[in-house]
Amino acid sequence: MGEQVTVLLVEDEQSFVEALVVGLKREGFRVDVAYDGAEALEKFNAVQPDLVLLDVMLPRVSGIDVCRTIRAAGARTPIIMVTAKTSEIDTVVGLEVGADDYVSKPYRLRELVARMRAVLRRTPPPDEIPEEGEVLEAGDLRLDPERHEVYLRDHEVNLPLKEFELLELLMTNAGRVLTRETLIDRVWGPHYVGDTKTLDVHVKRLRARIEDDPGHPQRITTIRGLGYKLETGRAGGD
Repeated sequence: MGEQVTVLLVEDEQSFVEALVVGLKREGFRVDVAYDGAEALEKFNAVQPDLVLLDVMLPRVSGIDVCRTIRAAGARTPIIMVTAKTSEIDTVVGLEVGADDYVSKPYRLRELVARMRAVLRRTPPPDEIPEEGEVLEAGDLRLDPERHEVYLRDHEVNLPLKEFELLELLMTNAGRVLTRETLIDRVWGPHYVGDTKTLDVHVKRLRARIEDDPGHPQRITTIRGLGYKLETGRAGGD
């Protein structure tokens, strides 16, 4: 795995922690442990882990609130939520507040480690995260925030302001699911009270301009029940 990856394990079941720490260390990870949500936030800032393995049900501060706080601070550290429930509610809420993936207990160590390595591969190193104003690229799409220009296969695409802002947000977070709430909040503002169908209309218009087959989008995909995602490296339809 190259340089050793530091994992912050946030879990309040002592017996579960002991077994998991042994297993993760055997897989080559360095592990720090927090036993409740408040300690998790303290350790996150102190340790600056490469990945957070975060139980949903925690004392003091819930896993959902821990995830929300980490994302609100702007950290892009991969977060995998762990839930003992089979309910989809925890999964949906966890993804809405910025988790990258989730696993349900009980799970096999092999499955967990595979998911951990997958989210680590998808997350760019800090020096590759685009700075404000930096040209964004995803497959054959290129967006220049400062010049307000979008190119598809080197042909300029003229976009109205909201569609441009929507595409910029999706490209900045390429490969990540952005919830409808996040997109509306970031593009239309936190006090927007209009119909949420406005977002769908703009996504449809945007697809009409950048998809090879807007009826079967390959660049901006719909994540049912959550929101939208810009696929990385996609170069259009089949």
